[in-house]
Amino acid sequence: MVILIDSREQLPFAFAGKSFEDVTTEAGSLPTGDYSLAGLADLVAVERKSLDDLAQCLGRDRDRFERELVRARGLDAFAVVVEASFEDLAHGRYKSKLNPHAACQSVLSFSARHGTTFLFAGSRAGAEYATAGFLRQYLKGCRERLKAIEKAAQDGAQVA
Repeated sequence: MVILIDSREQLPFAFAGKSFEDVTTEAGSLPTGDYSLAGLADLVAVERKSLDDLAQCLGRDRDRFERELVRARGLDAFAVVVEASFEDLAHGRYKSKLNPHAACQSVLSFSARHGTTFLFAGSRAGAEYATAGFLRQYLKGCRERLKAIEKAAQDGAQVA
């Protein structure tokens, strides 16, 4: 699996270690998100957020963030992976003065309005694992669909 990492990503995941033996990475320019799959960047993406960055996106940078979520609606699959827990967000464990209740409600609103999956992974390591796992599962689904198409084509050719 080749994971594309946006060249603007400031703290890219290494995807090193036993959990990532099937992963290689390439830098590139992604239209949406920080991570995607080689050849599928127009179909799937992951946006990585630290808790402080998420709070900023829910507050001061809300309009820019919402525009990204609108762009992401054109993808087959998109997730925002957060390097913290939802409890961390709910307790305001970030540097912003954003009200924790407002922050939580914004995440829930964005999920409902834009169909965005927010994965609160608990830590940076958890977020790295969730990012690779999300992309791996998307790729697995693509491979399964391709096999079904190939089988249908073979079955159709045998009938003719």
